[in-house]
Amino acid sequence: MSIQINIDVMMARRKMSAGELAERVGITPANLSILKNNRARAVRFSTLEALCQALACQPGDLLEFIDDDD
Repeated sequence: MSIQINIDVMMARRKMSAGELAERVGITPANLSILKNNRARAVRFSTLEALCQALACQPGDLLEFIDDDD
């Protein structure tokens, strides 16, 4: 079981660059890259909230549960 991060999908839909998103959210481009590449071990709710606000989406648009058993 794992959680898939779909930030790239929402960025593409909003035609937003990584640099612009990082600036709007208030995180470094390096930290955004860690999130985008599913290397983060945790996400603060404040960061998730800022991502949702910047991308005009819901948390479920960014996070997806993948059942590896299927």
